[in-house]
Amino acid sequence: MKGSLLGAAAMIALALLCGRAGAQAARYEITAPAAAGGGWDRTARAMQAAMRDAKIASDVAVVNIPGAGGTIGLAQFAAEKEGDPSALIVGGDAMVGAILADRSTVTLDQVTPIARLAGEPEAIVVAAASPFRTIGDFLKAFKDNPGALAVAGGSTGGADQITAALLAEAVGADPRAVDYVAFSGGGEVLAAILAGEAAAGISGAGDFAKEVAAGRLRLLAVTGERRAGGIDAPTLKEAGVDVTMRNWRMVAAAPGLDEAQVARIAADVKAMAASASWKEALRRNGWDDAYLDGDAFRAELTRTMAETQRVLIGIGTLQP
Repeated sequence: MKGSLLGAAAMIALALLCGRAGAQAARYEITAPAAAGGGWDRTARAMQAAMRDAKIASDVAVVNIPGAGGTIGLAQFAAEKEGDPSALIVGGDAMVGAILADRSTVTLDQVTPIARLAGEPEAIVVAAASPFRTIGDFLKAFKDNPGALAVAGGSTGGADQITAALLAEAVGADPRAVDYVAFSGGGEVLAAILAGEAAAGISGAGDFAKEVAAGRLRLLAVTGERRAGGIDAPTLKEAGVDVTMRNWRMVAAAPGLDEAQVARIAADVKAMAASASWKEALRRNGWDDAYLDGDAFRAELTRTMAETQRVLIGIGTLQP
């Protein structure tokens, strides 16, 4: 009898322990290291919805920590979330560029990259009242005097600035002369264009979609290899400019996790990326499904960082 009671007590203790572990695994906090309204914020909130809808996690919070191309949020995440299996952070090419351009002491080596999730073409837009009716109109003025046209985009070193520099190179202008105005997220870029503080803006196509549909912005061109679904604008290649660019987004976990914790997070993220809710978010936002994980993703991330460094040195943003 005594043995039976001890056995029952052991089973109850084990059940409670498993219950606590399950409850811990069933919650996530996703850091979006930018202001609300931009691509990282929308990525984090699409993940939040997909994890809930697919019953991967019942408790998913999103925290915004804007500033410095995501490096402020990255530094806070790395310092405060070590060993926390419920902590995730989104990022992408802008973060890679900001780490390099700002010579950040905190890098992606100090977190645990999990997967590349999505990509989208860059969009070049102007206010509805702009005299630039076509991408050709804008590029002619841009070629003549790139420093006279303020171009708003995300943080220094990211895909937006690189796109502006590549545009200048492609039309024969000096990329170092571009008046590029960096903001911490797509929402601030949008506000600058609408306020007349910039002649044009560059960001992920989804960042501008609502204002384009409402008639407050004019979409001149996109930077993809082909026209994006549902977007009525030519590619730069169609306009005779040999420039392509894809803005990609990733998710990473906290530092200091063991192999089992990383494997569980990776499985949850993979299940999220396969869910109907996430697929709908891809369609709604005009994102490409760019899912890549494991060693292949880590190798691609290393290659991308080296290529970004090369480009930033070439346009003068980064000193060799």
